Parts: sequence; C-alpha cells; structure tokens
Amino acid sequence: MPELPEVETIRRTIAPAIVGKEIVRVEVLTPKMLLGASPAEFCQTLRGRRFQTVERRGKYLLFQLEEVNQTQAAKAAANFWLIIHLKMAGRLLLHRTGDPLEKHTHILWGLADGTELRYVDLRHFGRVVLWSGEQVPGLEPGRPAKASAAGEITATPELVSGLERLGPEPLSAAFTLDYLRAGLAGRKGRVKSLLLDQTFIAGLGNIYADEVLHRAGIHPEREARQLQLAEVERLYAAIREILTEAIALRGTTFATYVDGEGRKGEFANRLAVYGRDGQACPRCGTPVVRRRLGGRSAHFCPHCQR
Repeated sequence: MPELPEVETIRRTIAPAIVGKEIVRVEVLTPKMLLGASPAEFCQTLRGRRFQTVERRGKYLLFQLEEVNQTQAAKAAANFWLIIHLKMAGRLLLHRTGDPLEKHTHILWGLADGTELRYVDLRHFGRVVLWSGEQVPGLEPGRPAKASAAGEITATPELVSGLERLGPEPLSAAFTLDYLRAGLAGRKGRVKSLLLDQTFIAGLGNIYADEVLHRAGIHPEREARQLQLAEVERLYAAIREILTEAIALRGTTFATYVDGEGRKGEFANRLAVYGRDGQACPRCGTPVVRRRLGGRSAHFCPHCQR
C-alpha cells in the first residue's frame, strides 16, 4: 500500500501539471470506484472546474476545485473537493489525450491543455470521493469542516470519519517529541502496532514502521510504555529521517507503485530490514527476521533491535 512518501511523491509530481487547469472532460469507466456521487453527477460537477490545490493528509490525496470564470463570492459558495485513497495498488498517472488507455483505468480527467490525469487500480480497492464543503474534514487538525451552501454531495461517513480521526503529520510542527513521548506513555500495546495506528501518527505503514524501528534500535514487540526517554528520542529522529529520505528518493517500489510520471521509487535500495528476511543486517550482519505481529509482518534485526 502506498504510504506517506509514495502519496507525497505522487502529489508533488501531478500538482504542477494540473493546478490552475480547467477540467473539460471526465470519464468514469468503473462506477464502483466512486463514493458520494453518481457517475453522471460526478462528471457534471467537475466539468468546467479547475484544480485549485492538491493537498495530502496521511495517505489521502485532496484536490480542491474551483469553477472557472466565477466571482470570488460564487467560488466560496460552491467549494468541491476530490478525496482519493489509493489503498493497495491505486495509481494516479499523467498522460496526454490520445495516449493508449492502460488496463484497469477507472476514471480520467481531461484538461484544457491536453493533459489527462488517470486513476488506475489493479486491485479495485481504492476510492474516489466527491465532497462539497468549505474544507475537507481533518485537513487541518482541530478545525471543524463547514458544509457548503451549494450542493449537498457528501462522502460516506466511513471515509470522512477516517480523515477526521487522523493523527498529526510526522513531518509537521504538530508532531513533536513531547507529543510522541506522551502518546507512548502508559500504552500497553506493542510499539510497532502504535506506529501503524493512523489516529496516532498519519501516514506510516508497514514498510516505514519497520525501517524506523531498525534505525532507532527498538524491537517491534516492545511495549510502547517501556521505552526510555533516549529510545523515544531516537524513535522521533528516525521517523523524521526515514520519511524525509524516502520522499527524496520518490518512495519505495516493490510491485505496482510509480509516481505521477510513471517512475519507480528508489528507496527500496536503502531498505535495511523490510522484505529482507534471512539477509544480513547492514549494521551488524545478523540475519534479518520476519515475524507475524498483529496480523502484519514485522522485519527486524534480533541483535540491533532490543
């Protein structure tokens, strides 16, 4: 599943190509991928609008739309957003009008300059939502969303509530050492399970949780409340370092993930433990172990991580 670095990389590659450009054509090839509107309503609402901003919150992509050739007052009264969760294998790809249609293409947006943004999903697990409101729930933690006076199109409660419950962005000012220390204190659960909890930290998944814990020298099965201050400090630094490095290398590609321009991520070449069970730990040479933990796999070095 694309995690924070992959979703952020997609955002960075597609935003310059679509922001400020008018949507002149919309095609919904797989209606089940939509939530919050019928295909006809979806296409009608989006045509004639343009992408105003492209944001990311956790593993969600959020596209703010504005209507072309409207007054500022009219624009403010009719805010619409696209909310996209890529799930296991979703991809957003930039094309030119007329390019061959890739298999498993479900939705496409044709822009006035001939650019096409296409949503492709081999597994069909991702979802695209049309939502109306002044703000997307959870985009700014602590600030409630306000419904729009124009249009009552809303996402399903499950998806909207998922956004509302997200914890702080791990690379933002809201994610502090004090926040992490307080969140770990008193928690009986295993530290890796807590890192995967999107209500605690937004965007971390299995790949980067394993890498973070290895760099911090912390065993994934440790109870969160057992960590000492020095370990919490190492964990905090590792979270920010690993995510920053992964974004710089456009994420990690194992199977289907590519950025908006079709390029694979290169962070797989930096992985210390994830997917490397049986191979030597790059720090000490001990074989990496893979173990089931809470329904997920955990990769770690039994010598370096205590």
